[in-house]
Amino acid sequence: MSAVFVHSASLMGTVVTIEVIGHGETEARRAERADSVARAIAWFQHVERCCSRFDPESELRQLSDHVGVPVAVSATTLEAVRFALALADETGGAFDPTVGHAMVARGFDTNYRTGESVTVAAAGTATYRDVELHADAMTITLHRPLHLDLGAVAKGLAIDMAARELGPLEHFAINAGGDVFVSGLNAAHDTWSIGIRHPRDEKSLLTTIRGRNIAVCTSGDYERKSPIDPRSHHILDVRTGESANEIASVSVIAPLAMVADGLATAAFVLGPREGLALLERQGVDGLVVTPALERFETKGWPK
Repeated sequence: MSAVFVHSASLMGTVVTIEVIGHGETEARRAERADSVARAIAWFQHVERCCSRFDPESELRQLSDHVGVPVAVSATTLEAVRFALALADETGGAFDPTVGHAMVARGFDTNYRTGESVTVAAAGTATYRDVELHADAMTITLHRPLHLDLGAVAKGLAIDMAARELGPLEHFAINAGGDVFVSGLNAAHDTWSIGIRHPRDEKSLLTTIRGRNIAVCTSGDYERKSPIDPRSHHILDVRTGESANEIASVSVIAPLAMVADGLATAAFVLGPREGLALLERQGVDGLVVTPALERFETKGWPK
């Protein structure tokens, strides 16, 4: 059994835990481990500074203040928006990152760090097609007043960047509020065990999968309820303007956490049949559970 080193921090509205297995106990090794973990944590802070819709100083919020003109953004914001727009296009707009205003209207408007409510100007009937990205110039243009919400991709991106920093340590796990990336082997020199929460019993696991060098992310209707309407949750179907209600949870296995994170939300919005078809087209594996606890799996989901 190898030694386990654990670091936890409150970041991006959740608890992020980094677990490093072994890596020796010489002074040089300890310094390398500490430095790698610090850089990994810094990525969560950086992604939040760029992609938060609550922070008025974030790049994401600054975009809403400059409608109709190209706004220079960091590579981080550019990549998060690029992937969100690609998902929107792939789902025909069922998944749409311009859902920010609707989120605020349903009471998802509180900054978890300050407790302050976000105030945003009124937005019209904008969609993802009103967001223009110029990769070479590293600019984003909003052609109509709108408010981007990158909640479905930003945490996954932060996990991926943190995993890159931890890569030289080889054996580690990152758990950001149930969204997980595992590398190498666990302390018992075996593949990692990843539990999938039961969508109707927070103390129980629906299933457990084993793996290495994979991300597993889950979107569930239990994660955040609207303070205005307890029957409503935070995963909105922009086609109806209401919470998507055909699914209770979607778990996705992918090589990258941003891919797993975004596809889990997109599949949730699409519903069981179209959601599974999306995952199959994208070459990832997923488990869909309905409110009646019916299970639907991709062909490659671990048995």
